[in-house]
Amino acid sequence: MTAQALSDNLTEPARPRFRAGDAIRLAIVAVLTLGLLYVVWGLYIAGEPLFAVVAMGLAVGIVIVFGSRRFYAARFVFPAIAAVLIFIALPVLYTSYVGFTNYGARNLLTFDRVTAYQLSQKTIDKATERPFALVRADAGYQIFFPAGAGGFLTEPTPLDGNPAALTAQPVDAPPAKTLEMKDVIKLRAALQQVTATLPDGTALTSSGLRTFAKIKPVYALEPDGTLLNDVDGSRLTPDPAAGFYRNDAGETVAPGWRVGIGFANFTRILTSEGIRQPILQIFVWTVVFATLSMILTFSLGILLASILQWPHLKGKAAYRILLILPYAVPAFISILVFRGLFNQNFGEINTILSVVLGFKPQWGTDPMLARATTLIVNTWLGYPYMMLLGMGYLQAIPAEHYKAAALEGAGPLRTFFSVTLPQILPPFVPLLISNFAFNFNNVVLILLLTRGLPDIAGTQIPAGQTDILGSFTYRISFQDSGQNFGLAGAISTLIFIIVGVISYANFVALRRAAEAGGRG
Repeated sequence: MTAQALSDNLTEPARPRFRAGDAIRLAIVAVLTLGLLYVVWGLYIAGEPLFAVVAMGLAVGIVIVFGSRRFYAARFVFPAIAAVLIFIALPVLYTSYVGFTNYGARNLLTFDRVTAYQLSQKTIDKATERPFALVRADAGYQIFFPAGAGGFLTEPTPLDGNPAALTAQPVDAPPAKTLEMKDVIKLRAALQQVTATLPDGTALTSSGLRTFAKIKPVYALEPDGTLLNDVDGSRLTPDPAAGFYRNDAGETVAPGWRVGIGFANFTRILTSEGIRQPILQIFVWTVVFATLSMILTFSLGILLASILQWPHLKGKAAYRILLILPYAVPAFISILVFRGLFNQNFGEINTILSVVLGFKPQWGTDPMLARATTLIVNTWLGYPYMMLLGMGYLQAIPAEHYKAAALEGAGPLRTFFSVTLPQILPPFVPLLISNFAFNFNNVVLILLLTRGLPDIAGTQIPAGQTDILGSFTYRISFQDSGQNFGLAGAISTLIFIIVGVISYANFVALRRAAEAGGRG
């Protein structure tokens, strides 16, 4: 080999070889991509273009990241980024979008479907309504329409539930025997599929248990887009701004369709007294609830952790197991148990208080007691986690610090606030912030324990004294008879902004407190 060839071999970059693992990886990528493309097609056919675009984006991302070695490093973060975008960013954006629409129980459909619904409405032409009778024949049944001394009789039909178009011919006399009403009722569903045409061309269909009549549409679509009522001559005019058809009196006619209404929901929240007043009250309570829950769970958890760290305490293992039990039991079970305990009529707590002290607190009807109940239960559910973390952080504090405090004559309280708290608070800061954010939206506790009750009087929407913003929004969306998703979306958007601002402010305040404690 010449020196030049050797030099070329040394300078030429090594080409990656195709290995069996690459074939397996590409095969998996291909299968996932084909599956996602099938999902994309199904979503598109089902009329869900937004979710189809999301699935397509996920498929493209999988092909790019896992199909090429160039993006090898991105494979480790791609699942997390995709999960954040799909399960956090997309719901937040979609909820915010809904807040700018009139989406609700009365505005669920599209304009085309609302129009089709109105055009599908039928009415009975009373002028053509005729009584009928069924006659048993060799090949099934015949329908007889009496008229004068005779009437009209159709050819036989099996009445097997399939559509049937029959022709009625005049007869001089009625049939000798017809079916009784109880037998006609059994064939009612099959009669719905029958159309009988009289000699004058009038097509009759079943209009009741005893009658056939001509069924005609109530509305006809006019060239200008209005719907003309063939019965009374009135019109329905589409109102794109409101998302409803309006009658001649200007009243909206349900159902409506989804349209963008701008900031109308947000304006309604800020200007309607029946909405603004309970929202402000619920917002204040939500902040108080989240703050007190954070303080109480942290305080009780650290207190118990400090007690369990006492070297002279006997039976630590048993105490730890007993104190951790609330954390081991599923939260919804504990909440339902406490709901029974705090029942003001039959609960064990009121039974004991009635026997011992002679009174029964109104836990479910008194606003302050109901709120106290939520804090008590939430503290019970949250302190074990803080206690477990506190036990770990307390062990990391050097024993020399406590010896120095003891030499200076510091008591337990001064030692805790001068030595213990400043050293465990910095690592607790992110946990306290997450605790606050979680309790700000602790919907499960409220819905299972108090359901937001007792209600706030004089509101236009369902709102309770123990409602937090999350449960309040849930009740508007799914428990209110109007199911105003647009208003709930607007409130959810405000909640998202408020939680972000308050969480950031808490983070800054707690970080500064921790830094000040560390310098002290």
